[in-house]
Amino acid sequence: MEVNGTADILSSAFLAVEYVDSFLPGNPLQEPLKHAWNHMLQNYSKFQIATWGSLIVHELIYFLFCLPGFIFQFLPFMQKYKIQPDKPETWEKQWKCCKMLLFNHFCIQLPLICGTYYFTEFFSIPYDWDSMPRWSFILAQCFGCAVIEDTWHYFLHRALHHRRIYKYIHKVHHDFTAPFGMQAEYAHPAETVILGAGFFIGIMVFCNHMILLWAWVAFRLLETIDVHSGYDIPLNPLHLIPFYAGARFHDFHHMNFVGNYGSTFTWWDRLFNTDSQFKKHYTQHKAVKSD
Repeated sequence: MEVNGTADILSSAFLAVEYVDSFLPGNPLQEPLKHAWNHMLQNYSKFQIATWGSLIVHELIYFLFCLPGFIFQFLPFMQKYKIQPDKPETWEKQWKCCKMLLFNHFCIQLPLICGTYYFTEFFSIPYDWDSMPRWSFILAQCFGCAVIEDTWHYFLHRALHHRRIYKYIHKVHHDFTAPFGMQAEYAHPAETVILGAGFFIGIMVFCNHMILLWAWVAFRLLETIDVHSGYDIPLNPLHLIPFYAGARFHDFHHMNFVGNYGSTFTWWDRLFNTDSQFKKHYTQHKAVKSD
């Protein structure tokens, strides 16, 4: 995608949320949120907020978003939405995944999170309530972060699939050919750093308040857990996002190992035709389903 095309998408996102925001009444949650935010600022230092606050946000949101997918495996009526029904989750797989997650979260990601305070100080990112942007602006910034991260992820992810290095790093993430939500951050420590670096690029470009960092964490975790869920839920609000990849798109990547390298959007795969096998597979799937 050309630079001008990406800029047009970002501009459209900003205009859309500004338009919606102009018609919405005052948020009834604003005062309680303001009180809670100021209470946090009064009782904790910036270092504690940036470090331990970010860790709590990450862990709480990650496992909270994983919970629905975990419950789905026990609900028979949800199995019709499972993309690979012949490969159910097992306790062994989930425990193996959980152990790797805990290692990555506390031995790899926590040291990176510890640098959050110094990052915000270096870029003079404010924490105060009065400097907090409107929710519509935050949503547009998250979309911009997603565009940047998706570009980084596509090219680095595709490089990690190169036959000379695949078995050393990215093969770990492909231990499961039928993904499930908790597996979203199941990866080799080197991959956690390499692909995770894309998360911070958008923050460096857009971040003008501490709240954006947490909002972007929430959005990115929601998206990556959704595409790894293994379930194609029809009433999924994320499908309203233009060019959103979704669970079926990424599930094919785990099943096929080749193609569908994008993390959030489909445009890079369309541009480089790395979704050709998926399109053929999906066409056959729809034909079988129709029959």
